[in-house]
Amino acid sequence: MGEIATYQTLSKRSEGFYAEKGSKFIGVALPCSNADEAKEHLEALRAEHPKASHFCYAYRFGLNGDEYRANDDGEPSNSAGAPILGQLQSFELTNVLIIVLRYYGGTKLGVGGLINAYRTGAKEAILAGKIVEREVFEWVNIRFEYADMPTVMNLIKKHQLEMVEHEFEISCTIKTNLSLKFAEEIKAELSALDTVNIDVIGQY
Repeated sequence: MGEIATYQTLSKRSEGFYAEKGSKFIGVALPCSNADEAKEHLEALRAEHPKASHFCYAYRFGLNGDEYRANDDGEPSNSAGAPILGQLQSFELTNVLIIVLRYYGGTKLGVGGLINAYRTGAKEAILAGKIVEREVFEWVNIRFEYADMPTVMNLIKKHQLEMVEHEFEISCTIKTNLSLKFAEEIKAELSALDTVNIDVIGQY
């Protein structure tokens, strides 16, 4: 089994809507890569909708979507978070957070009604967005002494690497991403230089 070279995610934030017996369900789907980022998005949405009664959510991270969480935010167990997560799995999306917020309409929907409402809110948010295929990269920090700067920069230019972050002092660091097809070749070229060290951050 070879390395996963691509994964499916959403290009940007999208919203869906579902109403049932006076309750309104607004689904918000957006790209997200870790739990801390998910928490920030959740807090921002709470600020956007201070009168909503519930903020139920699910996320999947990682190339295989093997890091995931579902939260019912006070709704009956497995009536909200699990159906939202189910939509992420059904559409084979990863690095995505979906929050479905509810404005309570005064009539209880029952567990079956809630499952349908949260599932539909999540699905409508996904359908309103654009699913894109992203290439998986190996992210690295290249550490080197200032004397090797010209050679390192020539290799950066040769392989058209993006300097995502950089620090040029006596000791220098460049954060960049390498295509999996060429990662070993590029790392070998860099490692051949006297002062270069490469720290692999991960693949995503």
